Amino acid sequence: MQEYKCPCCGGAINFDSSTQKMKCPYCDSEFEIDTIKAYTDEKQAQEPSDMNWNNDISTWGDADAANLAVYSCNSCGGQIVTDPTTASTTCPFCDNPVVMTGKVSGELKPDFVIPFKLDKNRAKEGFKQHLSGKFFLPKVFKTENHIDEIKGIYVPFWLFNADAVADIHYKATKVHHHSDSKYNYTRTDHFLITRKGTLDFEKVPVDGSQKMPDDLMESIEPFDYREMVPFQSAYLAGYAADKYDVDDKTSIKRANERITQSTIDAFRNTVTGYATVTNESTNIQLKNNTVKYALLPVWILNTTWRNQKFIFAMNGQTGKFVGNLPADTGKAAGLFLGVSAISTLIIYLITMFF
Repeated sequence: MQEYKCPCCGGAINFDSSTQKMKCPYCDSEFEIDTIKAYTDEKQAQEPSDMNWNNDISTWGDADAANLAVYSCNSCGGQIVTDPTTASTTCPFCDNPVVMTGKVSGELKPDFVIPFKLDKNRAKEGFKQHLSGKFFLPKVFKTENHIDEIKGIYVPFWLFNADAVADIHYKATKVHHHSDSKYNYTRTDHFLITRKGTLDFEKVPVDGSQKMPDDLMESIEPFDYREMVPFQSAYLAGYAADKYDVDDKTSIKRANERITQSTIDAFRNTVTGYATVTNESTNIQLKNNTVKYALLPVWILNTTWRNQKFIFAMNGQTGKFVGNLPADTGKAAGLFLGVSAISTLIIYLITMFF
């Protein structure tokens, strides 16, 4: 025999012969039989989520490999790709020397690239602007601090495209209040809400470099993908390209998280006019899904202050600049003491005159 659950509290619900309705013995909610049957059938018909991905990424050809070389850092393990005329360079992640180790043949080839639009001078200016107006920034940071290295580097990203077909169920309530000469009454109406639809996601980026902090890379988004072009090795002239060390399969988890959260937020915004809304179930099916490999332009600035390393990043296309800064603990303590002193004075004056 099929078991029915209460939509309000989830308890087993039974038929009440006195009311000819389905009644929950736990929360006393009553429902028409057709309502409960339709609710149960809808839940059973919901398919499990399917968020698998297809991969059709190409590999480097011999012609590409002849124009590129791989350099490895013995300190942090980072690998970068650049032109073979570069005899030696420094690692954009830890500033240690790197040495050429071989060619790129056999590795996955980027499908697309967004060329750099902003030069090194713009990165320096972005750094200065990032420092300005920061009250708690130590003054000596601007003078003692020096930029150890500024490098334009193409960061590997996996771009996920998919149609997200969603089926989301909510529980909602509306609360009504009224009163008479003796009592105040509250009536709570319960609703079952379904939202179905499709959202198209294009180029959801996931950083393919383990050495690049994910929060740093996500903070310099968005990129303008209208300027993305098919990859050619000529775009690497004068720049380096980080070799991905997080593959597309590993990146799927983060892509699914971003797609799922964006879908949930978009659908939830359509449920309005209720006192409370809770998500009961979420089903997302990915259709027409593909993964592409792209190189996106980033300026990396490494700075040192009091033997502590700071890393900053600037979007090489839009100029968006991000990075953490040190705080002057003396300034913060002074501000706190000043506020405390003012508060104490105000309390004293109130006590004296009132």
